[in-house]
Amino acid sequence: MPQVSSGSMRAVEITVPGGPDVLRLGFLPKPQPKSGELLLKIAAAGVNRPDVLQRKGAYPPPPGAPTTPGLEVAGSVVDRGPHTRRFKTGDQVCAIVPGGGYAEYCAVAEANAMPVPRGLSLIEAAALPETFMTVWTNVFDRARLKRGETILVHGGSSGIGTTAIMLGKAFGARVLATAGSEEKCQACRKLGADQAINYRREDFAERVLQLTDGRGVDVILDMVGGSYVERNIRSAAKDGRIVSISFLEGSRVEADFLPMMIKRLTLSGSTLRPRSVEEKAEICRALENNVWPLIEKGLIKPHIFKTFPLAEASAAHALMESSQHIGKIVLLA
Repeated sequence: MPQVSSGSMRAVEITVPGGPDVLRLGFLPKPQPKSGELLLKIAAAGVNRPDVLQRKGAYPPPPGAPTTPGLEVAGSVVDRGPHTRRFKTGDQVCAIVPGGGYAEYCAVAEANAMPVPRGLSLIEAAALPETFMTVWTNVFDRARLKRGETILVHGGSSGIGTTAIMLGKAFGARVLATAGSEEKCQACRKLGADQAINYRREDFAERVLQLTDGRGVDVILDMVGGSYVERNIRSAAKDGRIVSISFLEGSRVEADFLPMMIKRLTLSGSTLRPRSVEEKAEICRALENNVWPLIEKGLIKPHIFKTFPLAEASAAHALMESSQHIGKIVLLA
């Protein structure tokens, strides 16, 4: 591969919608920071399910966002646009971005950047923004998980799942998790889950009711949808809150919602990527205030499963789709 000119950078491009092999490493112009933006020299970028959906053509970037995939990054500030005040050149930050993370450089809104917590590497910091923001806004803002309550985390071995387990325990909740193998269940328990349910061997709804003496759980974080919808309703306690963040089994279902009325359940859902800079900034500040101190005390640490160089982004996506990973997959720029 020829040398990159001073005005260009290496970046991963989606050549056409399709499988992992449509990802190609090429050259793109280096972004210039606009007003309120920082330019980061990227050290690492987290790989997330929305990146996979974008690659398949099912999740287009918001208007004005880069077409390069990648929603969370960590690196060093190398340039600043007008009206940036908090960070200076050389500072190490992690950030949530609407796209453009699979590259050597990325322009990020300063309001959506956060200092790298003390004690973490840039690789670990790249696994924070998308995952921790998703869990915080859904579990603590929308579902209002409280100390002493019980949360059921589906996909407990995923990046989102491992984060939800750690945060749930850190804030005093009882955590139940589902996973697809004994190895993954063991990993969930090691991260702090009080109980891990192998959904391939038993009906998680029946097991949840057994583990809660028939009461059910207060909060459910679901990324599956499909056949899980009705079982989530069965698993929920009175006044329970069910939050959907993805639909791996599909978003169209037929279910009996009478129990929802009887139990006074709240069904909710959200997306993160389309939110405004200001909305994301609120979540960033909440993480800095509530979660960063726990990370810096060593109580929480993102679990990195495997790293890949940018040139092997297709292999990273293949691993993501295989669901064989436990924790986060990260690209190294």
